[in-house]
Amino acid sequence: MDARTRRYLRGRFGDHYRKTTVTPPPEPHEREWGYIPWDSGGTTMVRHNSWLDIGDLETFLADNAPQHVYFSAGRYDDPGAGSMSKKGWRSSDLVFDLDADHLPGVDPAETSYADMLAECKQALFRLLDFLEDDFGFEELTIVFSGGRGYHVHVRDGGVKELDRHHRREIVDYVLANDVDFDTLLQHESVAGIGLNNPTDKRTLDTSGGWSARVAARISAYVDDLLELDDDEALERLQELDGIGQGRAEGILNAARTNAAQIHAGNVDVHPAFLTLARSLAEKTIREETAPIDEPVTTDINRLIRLPGSIHGGSGLAVTRIERDDIAEFDPLHDAVPRTFVGSEIQVTVDEPVTVELGGGRFTVSEGTQTVPEYVGIFLMARGQAQKEKE
Repeated sequence: MDARTRRYLRGRFGDHYRKTTVTPPPEPHEREWGYIPWDSGGTTMVRHNSWLDIGDLETFLADNAPQHVYFSAGRYDDPGAGSMSKKGWRSSDLVFDLDADHLPGVDPAETSYADMLAECKQALFRLLDFLEDDFGFEELTIVFSGGRGYHVHVRDGGVKELDRHHRREIVDYVLANDVDFDTLLQHESVAGIGLNNPTDKRTLDTSGGWSARVAARISAYVDDLLELDDDEALERLQELDGIGQGRAEGILNAARTNAAQIHAGNVDVHPAFLTLARSLAEKTIREETAPIDEPVTTDINRLIRLPGSIHGGSGLAVTRIERDDIAEFDPLHDAVPRTFVGSEIQVTVDEPVTVELGGGRFTVSEGTQTVPEYVGIFLMARGQAQKEKE
């Protein structure tokens, strides 16, 4: 990025901050603050700042117009101390980071930015299912990162003092680390034929956790199966690996005669039913995990982007989202700063590029082009364009 482009972006970021109110996180005086100025070339962070060092947040942002702004998940006795050992850790928010680059099946070189963000939103919904349903967390701040994904800040009283080890346990649960079908099964000896011939009954706990998730998937599959006629049901069963005609017939008969037992978590209703249960368990674990960035959640000293600031790598706003508004939230429209809407600028583009932004789709040709300012800022921030002299 050349000097003219950096100066332009810094100036327009400052204009934006002068028109915008940015709300600090809770207990801002207990947190460390960091930022990356434009004159650093985008690599050097100025950190170990206290709230007193920052001063009035709105004035600081307007005067300095940094490229990126961060605050710490941790709270400290002395957040401005020059080393972590001297800060005096008190507690930390529990922070989750979803990055579209890390999603299974997403290739940043092949997947459009819009499609990557759409996939990331689906991962966000899965993460919120864990946080709200499995853990019962209530104090959630949901944020579009301004870049490739979403952040969730958890500030329930019960999580603030968790150490790295306990945060790792939460990560392992969300990612289903070391979880498979066999580890979820509960075993119970029941009487077989004759008093001296006990058998092993295998069940899934339906009360909660990954076991309940798998049990729910199996119950839903069985309910769908029972809505079909025999031929359709047998055909559907044989679409799964390891299930041929004979096993399919056994599973269907078990489903029709033991539906109540299946809904209660029993997977031993027929020898072949275990094959179906195992297949659906693998599918559940594969599809319902949320691919969070592990080090972010386990790091009690993590610096995270300030909601309300602008992401220097996109020109989009780091945006808080109300829980009920997530489905309708469009980051490529709703996170475009209004300051940059309504005017045009000239930029020079080295290679043709297509941009979906602000509710429109723009194909920008190679060379010097006039584009809406928010499109130009997006391209310049991403290193795909340079500011042209007006």
